[in-house]
Formats: sequence, structure tokens, C-alpha cells
Amino acid sequence: MDRRLYSPRYVREILDRYGFRFSRGLGQNFLVDGNIVKGICRAGEITKEDYVLEIGPGLGTMTEEIGLNAKKVVAVELDERLLPILDETLGGYDNIEIVHGDILKVNIEGIIEEKLGGGPIKVIANLPYYATTPIIARLIEEDLSIDTIIVMVQEEVADRIVADPGNRRYGSLSVFVNFYAYPEIVMDVPRTVFMPQPNVDSAVMKLKLKQELPKVNREIFFKVVRSAFGKRRKTILNSLSSGELNLKKKDIRKVLEAADIPPNKRAEDLKVEHFAKISKILPLLDI
Repeated sequence: MDRRLYSPRYVREILDRYGFRFSRGLGQNFLVDGNIVKGICRAGEITKEDYVLEIGPGLGTMTEEIGLNAKKVVAVELDERLLPILDETLGGYDNIEIVHGDILKVNIEGIIEEKLGGGPIKVIANLPYYATTPIIARLIEEDLSIDTIIVMVQEEVADRIVADPGNRRYGSLSVFVNFYAYPEIVMDVPRTVFMPQPNVDSAVMKLKLKQELPKVNREIFFKVVRSAFGKRRKTILNSLSSGELNLKKKDIRKVLEAADIPPNKRAEDLKVEHFAKISKILPLLDI
């Protein structure tokens, strides 16, 4: 097969032949840079032993590169207009399978069990900006057999996810992702390598999922986090007493004292471990 899937000239040829028009509603931006495509696969450390789930294959640019390196690839594509194109661009690979569906609705566990060796798998995704957070949330929350996620996201979102306490970008998204995974930015991606060009730059993130999660009641933990960052400029004492916990300030003060957290700290000063401490103490105190 003539490997030109990341060539802008080849992309235009395919789009013209099929009369394909990009959908703004689906946030379609196709990669047209071979160095970025290969760099993403290197970041995922894809080998012939790996089963990979790809989200949003588009024209198959990244899918092809993954298929050349992995044992098996299942790519989930929402836009049915792309299915005949993918039949053409990837038809020569017997280790690539396309599934038509919405990644927020398909049975991911079933795909892993039936098509990807039962896991653990790796996930590679170039996510539409509008669906970035819900897709990442589903992948890391549902206790799926996933080892690593390599995901392209808006640069601003990547900066928020990896932000440390004390950084103005640090927020509930940072805590949420760090609860489940070890995130790092592995590559900056300029807007110029996409067709059509988005209005912002992107970044490739690697999320290594934790083998052991903090031993807390997750519902309480994230209720604490949402309350804390709901009024992030307030002290942790004031933000927690006016959030979802429905507790009086004197009770919150008691919790913070037991957790050894100064009441004048702000949410952006606290690590995952601090929020875990609070969520563990809450059910134990007589309040």
C-alpha cells in the first residue's frame, strides 16, 4: 500500500473524491503531519504485543501507523460518512477493525473482551475539543482494563490537567485526572498540522492509569473537590461550608483540624492527598 495517509495532498484527494465536508459539530480536524503521527505512536510505546483502542480515526492516518506497530487495533468512528473512506484507506490491514459508534455510548468493556484480547489495552485518541472531558472521564472512571491513554487535547486543557497545587491553572480537573492517573504532556502540537486548522494549539498527553486508587468513598471525595473549587477564591473553610456538603462552618472547621489542614488555605493549595484526608474523616466525625 502506498503510505501517504498523512500527506496533505493525499488527504485533499480523498476528500474531493468522496465529496467529504468537515463537520464543525463533530469537531473534525484531521492530522496531516507524519512526524506528529509517528511521535504519538512512540509516546504510546506501541509494540507487536499491544492491543489498541483508537477513538476517532478520521481518514485512518493514525490508525495506519498504530496498525503497523500493534498486534490489533479497534477504531471507533462516529461519523458514518467516513466508513467507506476507511474501507479504502485501511482495507489492506488485517489487524485493524473499524467500529461505527459513539465512544460515549458503545460497550467499551465488551470491545476489550471480544476484540482486544481482554486487556489491558492502550488507548489513542485525537479528541474533539467539545467532548474531551466526558470521554477522558469515561475512560478513567469505569474501571476498564486500560493501561495507558495517549490523547490529543486542547493545549489549555493539557496545562490544566498537569498543573500542580499553587498554580492558577490547578483546579477540579487537575484533581480529577490525578486521582486516577499519572498525567504528563509528551508533545506540543501546533494548529498548522491539522486540516482544517483549529483556532488553538494542541498537546499530546500520556495518562498512565494507577494500579491502586486512593482508598476513599469516591462520591464523597468528588463532592469535596467540587465544593472546594466551586468558590476557589474563598478559603477552604468557607468554600466547603457553602458547597455540596451541607455542613455548618463549625463542623467543617472540625474536619479540617482533624485532617491537619489550615482553614485559611484555598482549594488550589491542596493536593489529592489532602482531599482524600477530608473525605475519609467526614463520615467518621460526629457532626
